[in-house]
Amino acid sequence: MGQRMFEYDERLAKDVFAYCLERLTHPVPLDYGSLSPEPLPSLEGFITDDGVDPKFVLDFFSDKIAQHVVSCDSPGFLAFIPNAPTKNSLLFDMVVACSGLNGTSWLEAAGAVALENHALEFLGGLAGMPDGAGGTFVSGGSMGNLSALTVGRDVGRTKRPEFAPHQVRFAISQDAHSSIGKALHVLGIEPLVVECDDHRLTRARLEAAMANDPLADSVIGVVATAGTTNAGIVDDLEGLGSFARENDLWFHVDGAYGAAALFSPTHRHLFEGIRHADSFIVDPHKWLYAPLDCCALLYREPGLARHILSQQASYLDVLHENDSEDHYDWNPSDFAIHLSRRARGLAFWYSLVTNGVRAYEESVQATIDIANRASVIIDEMDHVELVRPQSLSIVLYRRIGWGHEQYSEWSKQLLRDQIAFVTPTKWEGETVARLAFLHPDTSEALVREILNSMRD
Repeated sequence: MGQRMFEYDERLAKDVFAYCLERLTHPVPLDYGSLSPEPLPSLEGFITDDGVDPKFVLDFFSDKIAQHVVSCDSPGFLAFIPNAPTKNSLLFDMVVACSGLNGTSWLEAAGAVALENHALEFLGGLAGMPDGAGGTFVSGGSMGNLSALTVGRDVGRTKRPEFAPHQVRFAISQDAHSSIGKALHVLGIEPLVVECDDHRLTRARLEAAMANDPLADSVIGVVATAGTTNAGIVDDLEGLGSFARENDLWFHVDGAYGAAALFSPTHRHLFEGIRHADSFIVDPHKWLYAPLDCCALLYREPGLARHILSQQASYLDVLHENDSEDHYDWNPSDFAIHLSRRARGLAFWYSLVTNGVRAYEESVQATIDIANRASVIIDEMDHVELVRPQSLSIVLYRRIGWGHEQYSEWSKQLLRDQIAFVTPTKWEGETVARLAFLHPDTSEALVREILNSMRD
């Protein structure tokens, strides 16, 4: 009886492919998420001894469930950090799903790992990291940051033997992503939180904090942000990186969102300091048009990460039989806090290879340009005003006279009307509006419609 689960069902395949084709070829709806006018349907009776007809369940998902999910790849999704995968990446993600790939080791998936490493090598070169840099693809920026800081912590402890293991620290910005603080909490070490210049961490601020801290010698590393999630601000990467190099500190760059602007002809100069990094992340599932979930994690010296993170067990010994001081098989499981993993970098690799670098440059630049255009439009209107200058593809602005309740209700109505998904944020304690542009098809007409909807 159980064998039927592994038999090919031609009717089901056609139904699934038809659903996917519909999704790929028609404009992406926003849908409603938790604001759907219909309540979530009951799931009573769906899990049964003998199973439910697959077509019925697929139709149930399409007709009853999908309306309760906001589609983050819509040009109208301007909240949080959107996801706008290319059609090529979505299609190849289906190929990967159907290929039975386990991307854990070189032994199991040398071909897939080689393609992922091809993409990582390109990203490392784009960021100015040296030859030999490498790493793996992980689920997202939080996992990438945790893995990189684990390596940085252990390397730093060997350089500061006079401190107890829990006493070493990383210097971080007060505007660092929440995953940085969580990673340090998990690792059992404290941050040295450094004040910023207008929310930007600079070398001067770091030097002052270190000079005024009686336990400055306990600092083993520096974390910089290449594009803050809330406002798109890029830290002083060159100054912080050179300071780290001069003082033998681990330098980690969190570029989960913003480092994709390495593809921007007008903004790539802001990221030149990444060349100093010991570890660096960027999420292709954000601004590099890959499906969720995909974060590129790179190390200047991947051998250090492998020494610290490689998992050892009798049944895994075969994965390391070819290891030596000068050579080892490239097991993705050795470079992050994970073991079993899907080959999540392949969809990005396929999209990059088939679309070409120029298409990526044009798409990333287009989103920066529409953000700039939105800033100009806001300046021209009398009911809204910029909170701060545009940074990368993020625009913060306020509706003059509004408080939190008005922003919240406006955001909900905008989604109910299927115009756009825009959520408010906080800036220096004030509730404001935020537009996060990632989809190159987001139009000026939509921007004007969003802003005009705030007049009443």
